[in-house]
Amino acid sequence: MSVIKMITKNLAVAAVGAMATASVAFAGQITVIHAGQLLEVPGKAPLKEQTLIIEDGHVKAVRKGYVPASEIDPKAKEVDFKDGFVMPGLMDMHVHLLGQLGPKNDYERLHYSNALYGMQGVMFAKRTLMAGFTTVRDLGDEPEHIFALRDASAKGWIPAPRIIAAGSPLSATGGHGDVDGMRPDFMHLITPKTVCDGADSCLHAVRYAVKYGADVIKIMATGGVLSDTSTGTGQQMTDAEMKTICDEAHSLGRKVAAHAHSAGGINAALRAGVDSIEHGSYADAESIKLFKKTGAYLVPTLLAGDTVVHMAKTSNFMPKDIKAKAIRVGGDMLKHFTADYKAGVKIAFGTDSGVSHHGMNAEEAILMNKAGMTPMDVLKSATVNAADLAGMSDKLGTLEPGKIADVVAMHGSPLKDLHELLDVDFVMKDGKIYKKK
Repeated sequence: MSVIKMITKNLAVAAVGAMATASVAFAGQITVIHAGQLLEVPGKAPLKEQTLIIEDGHVKAVRKGYVPASEIDPKAKEVDFKDGFVMPGLMDMHVHLLGQLGPKNDYERLHYSNALYGMQGVMFAKRTLMAGFTTVRDLGDEPEHIFALRDASAKGWIPAPRIIAAGSPLSATGGHGDVDGMRPDFMHLITPKTVCDGADSCLHAVRYAVKYGADVIKIMATGGVLSDTSTGTGQQMTDAEMKTICDEAHSLGRKVAAHAHSAGGINAALRAGVDSIEHGSYADAESIKLFKKTGAYLVPTLLAGDTVVHMAKTSNFMPKDIKAKAIRVGGDMLKHFTADYKAGVKIAFGTDSGVSHHGMNAEEAILMNKAGMTPMDVLKSATVNAADLAGMSDKLGTLEPGKIADVVAMHGSPLKDLHELLDVDFVMKDGKIYKKK
């Protein structure tokens, strides 16, 4: 055997050995968390003076009292939150990790490469994780780079939430989700490949999105606030297009999330079979009936509405069409959410962060509470309900034995004051500690 071959073989053996050692070390890692209050299952009363045992990235057991780590394993790591509140990791079902609304967006679109947007996404993803959000659903970003961000997070290469990604949304030509407000030749270059018109075209768009990596299908059922056009917020995709999309997506094992503001668009999307309505700004009595009939979730994104109203009133970077829609739609969202919640519509937590600032996701909880939602229901929306919408109830949403160890903690109880969510003191994802104050 040549010297080069021997060196190569020895390096390969050493590398495999090192990876195996690292894997065994991680596999055997045990963390013991002492919780003054443990919200094991949001929706049920928190347990007092509990020991949460984490092993191999999962919840192994929950025991009464404070069991010393040394009694469980001599090498176990002990985390003391005897004066704190411990709960499952928070989940945000509507984010856009690669960007953030602001006065420099036009400059960025001209000067940032997709790769640079990807790097920016790494930064925003870390902020989101450090804010206590261990799982997010990204509902509209440049496909190649959001899928790369998702995969890098899954491999543990970067500090980031678990990401469920849609890639580019399906939208009608000239509708919300298509590009607008720019010179024609530039719009031609950056038009998403998932823009579709007619049932056959939209069938192809679903298959295209799934082929290139979409975990979930996002559709633009209605116009949107941030489209630089005066086409309004009414229905833009046809009933037939949405029905075809839902049928094909479901046949391929993908759920469908529908951006929808107007009542007509919301109701058409619900009749078509979507799994969630994003925003739902003008849901009416018929919408509520359809929500209950279909079992679809409302993802309210109140924070996005609050953000665009503030920006429209205090800054001058928004074009007039966007500013007018922002003030009207953003100002109406809260009262409609109150009606939906009181009527018993299923709610999953979502912020539309990327419109609002990343890392401030928990501000949504404050607004939901302001609209009449109880603190426990807010926490349930960001854990149990979000896990159900994501199709991951068997893995996430509670801290029952066998679940993935996504854990957050704070020194005060969010059941008494939801502002505690704005400054979490401890973040664990997949059994790995990312933040501990």
